[in-house]
Amino acid sequence: MQRWRGYEAAPGGWGRSVVTIGVFDGVHQGHQATIGHAVARARELGVRSVVVTFDPHPAEVVRPGSHPAVLTEPARKAELIEALGVDVLCVVPFTAEFSRLPAEAFVHDILVEHLHAALVVVGDNFRFGHRAAGDVALLERLGRTFGFGVEGAPLVAEAGTVFSSTYIRSCVDAGDVRAAAVALGRPHRVEGVVVRGDQRGRELGYPTANLLTHRYAAVPADGVYAARLVRRGGDPLAAAVSIGTNPTFSGRERRVEAYALDFSGDLYGERLALDFVAHLREQRTYDAIEPLVAQIAEDVERTRRVVS
Repeated sequence: MQRWRGYEAAPGGWGRSVVTIGVFDGVHQGHQATIGHAVARARELGVRSVVVTFDPHPAEVVRPGSHPAVLTEPARKAELIEALGVDVLCVVPFTAEFSRLPAEAFVHDILVEHLHAALVVVGDNFRFGHRAAGDVALLERLGRTFGFGVEGAPLVAEAGTVFSSTYIRSCVDAGDVRAAAVALGRPHRVEGVVVRGDQRGRELGYPTANLLTHRYAAVPADGVYAARLVRRGGDPLAAAVSIGTNPTFSGRERRVEAYALDFSGDLYGERLALDFVAHLREQRTYDAIEPLVAQIAEDVERTRRVVS
């Protein structure tokens, strides 16, 4: 998969293409259906497929301070999109100037002049251009003018619930990682670099990896979870993960701490990923160390059963 920074990166002599556009945070089942449809249609037409996405998230530029929790960091999003068979990932820098681009100019500059779209595939709720003034109906009218087709990809739902990034963020925020996994089509992942913490887990017999996560990462609600710890180039490890402020020890800083089962190596400085499998329990405060250690032992055994 080719990766372009900006649509201006399209090379000279670029032929026709099938294009789909969106933030695609999470690359959830709805996104997968839309992108998959674009890839399939590109192959039928004998042209290349292009996914256009944006960085940073448009909400942060249009309404500063409203950046939503991020389900997939840029590198992870690119990996997931590439796995769907896409030919080109075009990441458009979303600036204040770009946000003011009228809908008609958006279509002409990006889809017509640079990407030479033969077909544009979008979700039923697609909006574009300044103040999100453009919709699918306008895109279809402009397509007739400029000579490209438009196909809508239906929203993906289960039991009446439409799978969307907003819905998945709400699941993660509530600690319902199982529901998030259903909508995503895979476990929700949180990534980070292992940094030194209080080393209290080591004193209790359960040394933990303290993850420093991205400031906008969609971290599940406080609690204890069963997860898979993924190391670069290594096999996944079952991990019991604690998220919260360590109330027993009057902690104040919210942390993500993972105890990797059956592992004794040094993880400091490594970049790890946690794939959340199940919520085990809420955070609790203990009056003494002994019941806390007993609870951790129970959490570890439950993790072993859930993840294995």
